[in-house]
Amino acid sequence: METMEVSQQQQVLKKEDPKISKYLKKTLLLLNCAMLAIGNCGGPLLMRLYFVRGGNRIWFSSFLETSGWPLILFPLAASYFYRRRNKGGGDSHDATRLFVMKPLVFVACTIIGILTGLDDYFYAYGVSRLPVSTSSLIIASQLGFTAFFAFLLVKQKFSSYSINSVFLLTVAALMLGLHTSGDRPANESNKQYFIGFFMTIAASALYGLVLPMVELTYKKAKQAITYTLVMEMQLVICIFATLFCTIGMLINKDFQVIPREAREYELGKIKYYVVVTFSTIIWQFFFLGSIGVIFYGSSLLAAVIITTLLPVTEILAVFFFQESFKTEKGISLALSLWGFASYFYGEFKASNRRNQSPNPKNPHQHHPPSLYV
Repeated sequence: METMEVSQQQQVLKKEDPKISKYLKKTLLLLNCAMLAIGNCGGPLLMRLYFVRGGNRIWFSSFLETSGWPLILFPLAASYFYRRRNKGGGDSHDATRLFVMKPLVFVACTIIGILTGLDDYFYAYGVSRLPVSTSSLIIASQLGFTAFFAFLLVKQKFSSYSINSVFLLTVAALMLGLHTSGDRPANESNKQYFIGFFMTIAASALYGLVLPMVELTYKKAKQAITYTLVMEMQLVICIFATLFCTIGMLINKDFQVIPREAREYELGKIKYYVVVTFSTIIWQFFFLGSIGVIFYGSSLLAAVIITTLLPVTEILAVFFFQESFKTEKGISLALSLWGFASYFYGEFKASNRRNQSPNPKNPHQHHPPSLYV
């Protein structure tokens, strides 16, 4: 029965005007790219602002990354009422269901959510010890990890350009491990700095695994993959990531410390809660945008876009926090931009080849992601 329902929904999708579908796909992809850009650039800056002005609760900071999940309930409610209005009287059972997610997908999202919570802690620890410009460049190594796990889990295809891109971006991140002592914030020991450095590497590797796991869930789900389901998946992932971080906060007694930390915050109590509130909102843009880009493209495309935003985060960090921008960072940034250009040049050429020689035998064949189709 489940297979028959999926088949019927796919037949409905086939009847859509291909021009409209293509237009909507590009529009929604760009919308998710915009959300990913806002979250990827704004999230680290707000997190660093929390730490440099007196905040020091790492579990609380990691909690903020996913605790904005109630915001997803609004578009989900709109989707539910839209489905009921348009199909409520028909034969579609999904139209009357509050949630369309099935148990297999729920279990997968639960596991991904716990891993995301652990990744949030690694990342928050790294940002608490490192300048934003340094942590952002380290995160560039995420593309290499994503490429590796995407190859293992979802059989991601690689061209010489994408391999070159992954290599350059990985080398760019590793370069930051050299001559970093001068970049260490004041009153921070070498041990603390390097723990932060390696925790950020761990966060990069773990999220490099999470992105392909989301794509694998799409492929293995025994139901039609709609954007409503994508939002539900993000909701479940964030709930379990938040629960994971909440347990850490309870053990670390963060809830008792937060009121005192707010009173002692350098910018004042009100601005403390403003920073906290906007952090939860901005990070939701990141997670919803990333899972949407995977839906309309792939996990590798999401990782490439995250890396692409690196120069923007770099410039904003130098501007807002007066962080240094030394020679090794400049070289690392140049390699990152070179890797980004290599990837998208390869995608552009691959897109042209697909447009010139379509495969009529298998019109639903999965191709590597591209912004040009």
